[in-house]
Amino acid sequence: MKITHLAAAVAAAVALAVTGCSPAAPSGTPPTGGGPTTVTVRLWDQQVAAAYEKSFAEFTKQHPDITVKLNVVPYSNYFTQLPLDVSSGTVDDVFWVNTTYFGAFADSGKLIDVGKELADAVPGLVPAAVAQYSRNNTLWGVPALTDGRIALFYNKAMVAAAGVDPNNLTWHPTDQSADTFLPAARKLTKDSAGRTADQPGFDPKAITQYGFNAARDLQAIYYDFVGSNGGRFQAPDDTFVFANPQAEQAFTYLVGLINTAHVAPSAADTNSNGDFSRDQFLQGRMALFQSGTYNLKNVADGAKFEWGIAPMLAGPAGRVSVVNSVIAAGNAASPRRAATLEVLRWLASPQGAGFVGAEGAALPAVTAAQTAYYDYWKAKGVDTQYFGQAGGTATIAAPSGPKYGAADAVIEPIFNEIFAGRTPVGPGLQQAQDAANAAVK
Repeated sequence: MKITHLAAAVAAAVALAVTGCSPAAPSGTPPTGGGPTTVTVRLWDQQVAAAYEKSFAEFTKQHPDITVKLNVVPYSNYFTQLPLDVSSGTVDDVFWVNTTYFGAFADSGKLIDVGKELADAVPGLVPAAVAQYSRNNTLWGVPALTDGRIALFYNKAMVAAAGVDPNNLTWHPTDQSADTFLPAARKLTKDSAGRTADQPGFDPKAITQYGFNAARDLQAIYYDFVGSNGGRFQAPDDTFVFANPQAEQAFTYLVGLINTAHVAPSAADTNSNGDFSRDQFLQGRMALFQSGTYNLKNVADGAKFEWGIAPMLAGPAGRVSVVNSVIAAGNAASPRRAATLEVLRWLASPQGAGFVGAEGAALPAVTAAQTAYYDYWKAKGVDTQYFGQAGGTATIAAPSGPKYGAADAVIEPIFNEIFAGRTPVGPGLQQAQDAANAAVK
């Protein structure tokens, strides 16, 4: 699932169970076992919740004394209450966490040490997810979902009409002869008179078809462009280092796609609406839409045209993707620790995680459970190979650090101005980097 902007695909989730009192201590539940026990699980994705219902029904068959109650909270409200509940120890026994708050929770001792308690299950989890949610040499939750690699959705009729092969597109910030992507994006962008962006008289104020979804989109766009140009966003110590030459070239290229080449929607549309480009693609107004598995079901359900999936764009350093994941964390203050650990062990098992994959709801972060996900989409005629190793193996580290949320809050408005073309890229990146590092001190 998308991490910093994870909720874009699931913000419409409806709460199944929201109670006014603490969910950490259901009435009549023995605190340490010895009788029927109810373990609560908080998450934000309705589709995954439906799969979890089936998964935990099987879990209870195998563990008759443990019932699992789901608490589905819309993402728009999820992180408003969660930090308060975690701080007070009144949070659910198990709860989803993304990168924004993970580090702070782990460092404050609020999470169960999964690396210690479930050490035998760790080898079966996706390595990138384990790395993302490990601190001080231990894993602080069970990776529940992972996005896999970023890939390129495309409108088959549009690329065919333009004579573009979406499977072999490369961008280059300094060598036009090595750049096959920008010429293709120009051919795929049209105005109301049918002129493409590479033809005389093209009107950028009357675009009816965009070529690509360049935007201030951490996961699908700018992290991947920085990585594909050999740059970094954060150092291993979690400090921000994106004011580097490779990153500046990548951002300059992206800003040029929007404001100079006019092959992508304006920042005025995308800065305030993370779903704008996705919706343009679904409405048949965009040819290439770079995104992840978190938008696969949206595309499958919403696109009324023939579409396909190609590898993500390649840069000078190849195809370098960010891989984000979500963990199911255990509440270290839960009075039902033994039962909570059983639930976490189930989520870390191929059988427990397999229900999510089998429903096609999301890509499980349990390696052996991923086949069910790919089989689900294969049965529907969707080739998902480019979300996996067929789309490349190189990655750029996902967002990390106990105060990443604070940093993101000061980065975003500066990036908005950069993408809008009102702040020069180099000075803007330096300003954002300085503000971000000050925010995490």
